Amino acid sequence: MLDLVIDARPAALAPGFDVKRILPYRLRRMLGPFIFMDHAGPVDVAPTQMANLDVLPHPHIGLSTVSYLFGGQVTHRDSLGVQQIIRPGEVNWMTAGSGIAHSERFEDPAALAGGALEMIQTWVALPEADEEQAPTFANYQPQELPIFTDTGVWMRLIAGDAFGLKNDVKTHSPLFYLHVVLQAGARFGLPRGYPERGAYVAKGSVEVGGRTYTAGQLLVFTPGQDPVLVAREPSTLMLLGGEPLGERYIWWNFVSSRRERIEQAKADWQAGRIALPPNDNAEFVPLPQDKSRPAGSSPAPQALS
Repeated sequence: MLDLVIDARPAALAPGFDVKRILPYRLRRMLGPFIFMDHAGPVDVAPTQMANLDVLPHPHIGLSTVSYLFGGQVTHRDSLGVQQIIRPGEVNWMTAGSGIAHSERFEDPAALAGGALEMIQTWVALPEADEEQAPTFANYQPQELPIFTDTGVWMRLIAGDAFGLKNDVKTHSPLFYLHVVLQAGARFGLPRGYPERGAYVAKGSVEVGGRTYTAGQLLVFTPGQDPVLVAREPSTLMLLGGEPLGERYIWWNFVSSRRERIEQAKADWQAGRIALPPNDNAEFVPLPQDKSRPAGSSPAPQALS
């Protein structure tokens, strides 16, 4: 029923601020088209410390970044001149295509008053035909994202197609991405029709096949199975997956089906050929001095006993 259980690992987002890194993982670099997943927070931030969490302008190619908040707010700026505040329940979907730079800043202390910052960010790799498209950005409001409720179940469709729900979030390949909240004892299945499916436990714990899995674990399910997740306590899940795209290389913030394209992106950022956000161009993240080769696809995971 389960191919793999991935435990989130700490990764430094900013000095003194670690996030939970879920994907990529050495035994599973992708889940459908999803190639990256971070869970930031929850963290209470003093107003004097908010600037320490800022993510300075940095580049991307060959992917879409998807930001979704549980709490707090973040200001996005990018090479297109977009400035967009994202709040809980909204979706920021930025498609990098041939290349874009963006920043994420935490600028309004009042936005965190009485609450905590908590965000899920994923990257969705683009099909080869779309890897060099012109970059785009879109913000989707909560009312644009359909919600389903049942006894003990609340679910929002963030993107894709699942359980008969659809929305206008523009995607480039078949996928599903859901925010699910379960009350204790509630039972929930996975969308059918996708070969690669997973459930990330953001809060609480769930039982699958007689075993309990807790917050910070991504459950990767065997294709063709119909697992049932049972909440052991009030729990929040992110369900995600879709059709695989084939091998992708990833290095820093760059994703491509071609290793040489990543080398070109390195040179482009180093030479200033990827434009900085016009309204946030005083500083940026330099190219890492990392001589490692771009990582490719991982070996097929072994089924759990």
